[in-house]
Amino acid sequence: MAKVKVKDNSGLAKFNRFLTVVVVILLVATIGIVIFSAPKVAVKEDNSEVQDVSVIDPAFKAGTYGGVEFGSEEDVVNYYIECYNKTKAKTAAYIDGEGNTQQYYAMLGEETLNIEDLLIDGKENGTISSLVPGIAGGLFTPGLNGLPPSRSADPNNDKDNDGASLLTSRLVPEDILATNVVDNGDGTITLTIQPKLTEMSVPGMDSQGHFFMTLGDISGVVDGITPLSWASGDTASNVLCHYTGGTGVIKIDTASGEITEADYHLVVKVVVQHANIAVIKDKGASLTIKFDTHYPASADYMAKYKNVKLA
Repeated sequence: MAKVKVKDNSGLAKFNRFLTVVVVILLVATIGIVIFSAPKVAVKEDNSEVQDVSVIDPAFKAGTYGGVEFGSEEDVVNYYIECYNKTKAKTAAYIDGEGNTQQYYAMLGEETLNIEDLLIDGKENGTISSLVPGIAGGLFTPGLNGLPPSRSADPNNDKDNDGASLLTSRLVPEDILATNVVDNGDGTITLTIQPKLTEMSVPGMDSQGHFFMTLGDISGVVDGITPLSWASGDTASNVLCHYTGGTGVIKIDTASGEITEADYHLVVKVVVQHANIAVIKDKGASLTIKFDTHYPASADYMAKYKNVKLA
């Protein structure tokens, strides 16, 4: 069948919807404090220093795992990059919803987004928190992408904001805070990798963006909300995104040097301070986003969310 231009299943449009989830929830949360909350309280800025602490236990131990020797954490990162590139170089034929054959990555992932710890001026509000699942569910559409930070199922469309290819890993050992390796005893090993803290991460451009599909600079999205202004400061100082604590758990077949299964768990705390919206003055809100991608995507997931199947 004739090739057709790939529809925007999970690329930039889906990525922008992901940004919108964050902004709208914070907007609703900030407005909701006036509707549902008791009397005003003093605004408490989130100026505490964010700690970048390893969540991987046990820590890396040098040794031979599944026949592969790892003398250092740098070796772990370099082996991951090698296997990532080999896995991502493979494509497979898929049938899209119009019956056309498309060539997508052989390893595609399924996505889940959760919003937690929503606080208004440092306090939880049960009524507002109960609105979050419905808001997130209505705005976030699960995508279908290659290994992160991919933004498309189609290798030809997998590019960063500058149009540069994301076909191969940009990760470097200096990006990594902690790792470990486990020998599964069946010809596979499992790597766990945690990248270093990044503020306002951009996909493909920093330690978190080299490993995850991150939010990008959401300042422009926030600036587009016309009712929003700042009691003091500007968008850059009042909209904070702390990326820390996220990990990737990657299973690799050491005989083939390919990734067979992977789970990427991105964690970002978004903080808005000094927000003015209509009658609301100098309010703050924060929440934690947990964005999980599991590889490979199931046939049911691909059919349900993207109407595609393996040829």
